[in-house]
Amino acid sequence: MFGNIKDMMGKLQEAQAQAKDMKDRLEQIEIKESFQGIEVVVNGNRKLRNLKIDPALAQDAEELEDKLLLALNKALEKAEAMHDAEMKKMASGMMPGLDMFK
Repeated sequence: MFGNIKDMMGKLQEAQAQAKDMKDRLEQIEIKESFQGIEVVVNGNRKLRNLKIDPALAQDAEELEDKLLLALNKALEKAEAMHDAEMKKMASGMMPGLDMFK
């Protein structure tokens, strides 16, 4: 009985270590997206790292807002896909044969 609990605790600690490693890896990955004078950089953890705006866009605030939203959303979609792929890899490594992310 206690052997099973000990095994489960060991697997839980291993899963926590793998999750931390994955988060650390994703923190270092940069995803760049450019859209009509706006450059957005996010990391694999979906955090905004950098934002560059062409000064010519400052003339029209509404256009700037629209383009900024599009560039940010594209970059975040890519980061989300990368994050999901890493989670899927980690989960399949912990529980082979059980595909929880179909």
